[in-house]
Amino acid sequence: MSLKSVEELVAVLVEGNEQAAEEAVAALAAHGGAASAALLALMESHETEHRWWAVRAMAGLPEPGTDCFLRALRDGEAEVRAAGALGLTAHPDEAAVPALIAALSDLDSLIPVLAVNALAKVGGACVPSLIAAYSEATPRGRIHIVRALAELRDMRSIRLLMAALDEGSAALQYWAQEGLERLGLNMVYLRPE
Repeated sequence: MSLKSVEELVAVLVEGNEQAAEEAVAALAAHGGAASAALLALMESHETEHRWWAVRAMAGLPEPGTDCFLRALRDGEAEVRAAGALGLTAHPDEAAVPALIAALSDLDSLIPVLAVNALAKVGGACVPSLIAAYSEATPRGRIHIVRALAELRDMRSIRLLMAALDEGSAALQYWAQEGLERLGLNMVYLRPE
């Protein structure tokens, strides 16, 4: 790409040419922190696509900081929230755990899946927060919490996974069983008659 300045590269992001925008993302990564201010300003745009490209480009930076992704997770548009969750997958941070747990109840079907992926990248440090959030979570959020715990394969989640087996949701039971199997606890669970 012949454009070199951060301003020129940011302008390419919003032109509508996806291939050129992806090339600009790579070029912005080479600018590192110098690109952050321009991309944060672009996140203020009224255009959803502009905000999406800003978050996408921030995820390509070596050290973007977590705040931009947390901001994206609060965006009114699902595409931008999804980009924020993807950014946190690329740049996991324990500070994002509460926002990612909240995203597990998002009404958009993709965002909870991406949030689970980001939580899995954070690792075991998020297990206590997931367990604590379970009782107050929406039914949809509970399914994704159990799915996240299954992905994390942490022994601290056994009690919650066992309890989830007794709940009425087939999806919840599936992920609880999956989590227990991933922990090597693949037993048959029988209720006494």
